[in-house]
Amino acid sequence: MQPTIHKSQPAKHIVLLEIDNPPANSLSKVIKLRFNELLDELETAKDIRVLIITGRGNKFCVGDDLKEATANAEIEGGITRNLKAFGSIMDRVEALPFPVIAAINGWCIGGGLELALCCDIRLAVDSAKFICAGVNVGLTASGYRLPRIIGIGRAKQMLYTGVALPVQKAEQYGLVTDVYETDKLLPAAIELAQLIATKAPLAVQSTKRIVNATYDMDLPSAQNFQEKELLTLSNSADHRNALQAFSTKQKPVFKGF
Repeated sequence: MQPTIHKSQPAKHIVLLEIDNPPANSLSKVIKLRFNELLDELETAKDIRVLIITGRGNKFCVGDDLKEATANAEIEGGITRNLKAFGSIMDRVEALPFPVIAAINGWCIGGGLELALCCDIRLAVDSAKFICAGVNVGLTASGYRLPRIIGIGRAKQMLYTGVALPVQKAEQYGLVTDVYETDKLLPAAIELAQLIATKAPLAVQSTKRIVNATYDMDLPSAQNFQEKELLTLSNSADHRNALQAFSTKQKPVFKGF
């Protein structure tokens, strides 16, 4: 069967992507092309409020296809083109306007870890392990995103050693927020996505922009950024409807405008 990424809609406003490239769900050329096709769709979609990314089988993603990487090394400029193609996908996932949940169903290695780091929330199975594999293959990755999530000291240990981090420590570090048995991971991710989808989508998207944009800003700049976002939200129909629902003791139904 051809490697692919399956797209489905397990609930209203929620999209699920499942990487399916046995045996380890590597990001081969075919998978990268499929990812870009799906990102083209997702970036222009109007009714998506949450995206879930997971792997099929017992692995989340092990990063680049090393056999293809070996072949790329024999082509002039092949390594650079491949790295840029990979980096572009990561940036596009991170820049999606709605929240992205990584449901990490097993080994999360190298570029697979970078993919998980691009997501807003990470859930994992109790057998998951995490490896910063760059130093194991003469490369580097996750040096920007990982320290911002787990702290510089812990990140450096992972980045310098390339040693597997068990899920229990990943949860302790804040790399993942919750750990589940295998059969409960995806239902938990969908349940979380459904909860987020009940909230005002413009407000959720605005909050994502604020968190991502202001992390490295000074306080006045961050406050100015947030004030602009709040001004837009305060004029939205969803905000007015929420105020009306509160006054009549009803549950607001958000439309996304």
